[in-house]
Amino acid sequence: MRSLPPLSSLRAFEAAARHLSFKLAAEELRVTPAAVSQQIKTLEDHCGLTLFRRLTRALALTEAGRAAAPALTDAFDQLEAAYGVMRSGGRDGPLTVTLPPSMAGKWLVPRLGRFHAAHPEIELRIDANAKLVQFDKEEIDMGIRFGLGSYPGLTCERLFATPTVPVCSPSLLNGPKPLKKPEDLKNHTLIHIQDTGAAAMEDTWALWLRAAGITGVDANRGPRFNDYVLAIDFAASGQGIALVGHVFVEAELASGKLVQPFANALQINERLGYHLVYPPTNASDPRLQAFRAWLFEERDQALKQSALLA
Repeated sequence: MRSLPPLSSLRAFEAAARHLSFKLAAEELRVTPAAVSQQIKTLEDHCGLTLFRRLTRALALTEAGRAAAPALTDAFDQLEAAYGVMRSGGRDGPLTVTLPPSMAGKWLVPRLGRFHAAHPEIELRIDANAKLVQFDKEEIDMGIRFGLGSYPGLTCERLFATPTVPVCSPSLLNGPKPLKKPEDLKNHTLIHIQDTGAAAMEDTWALWLRAAGITGVDANRGPRFNDYVLAIDFAASGQGIALVGHVFVEAELASGKLVQPFANALQINERLGYHLVYPPTNASDPRLQAFRAWLFEERDQALKQSALLA
């Protein structure tokens, strides 16, 4: 028979020891600081030791607290991992991956045949949506997200920040108003893409025109799309010029459906990018490990191909 204090008191101590703050521990546990303090007092009474030194504006661990904290953190990590295995039924079900629809349609889905050929034993479930998920409350194993790469509490690995380049239909190059040099953009429609995370940055056309030293072009005019697929199709139909991530127009550039209108066109390497995110407790999942390794292999091949097409 195990003689343990209440699990809630151990949980409160572990969070407070990690943050060295009752307030931050309370926010994480969604209780009040007073409740955290009471739970820790219960634990101290149970073991007969003082675990924290309460200073005027700070909190410090005693020797006993310092000795116990790392082991408790490891224990809670293992409990969380065990619960994840339990919830997934032993990880025999599908690996569920969430990512923005544009990323799914233009980059991932065309490549999935290669993953299935390499790993026929792994069943994938693709959840194509732009909403941020709560991994502890939803049956999601990993995600690909567009942003700056700040996802507290999650393992975050940068997949790529694809260079942004101007593309258009070949018909615009020698049309009624030939598109030969960047200054000619004043005679054409600028297509704007505001995908997930784009609100966090300056409008891409304004950025590109300024970096290229082009004046006299209104960077704000033109239709706006929240989806790469729609914007790319609009550009391919000859109705304007879009600034897009190079890897999202590989096929169109290779086939000649789209072209880069300017020789040696400026490419913008944005701070924003696509990131692979997942809870640290999922890192040991062999399905996730296999999919992660495959993603980075595909990333490397795509970027190499992009360089060849540029």
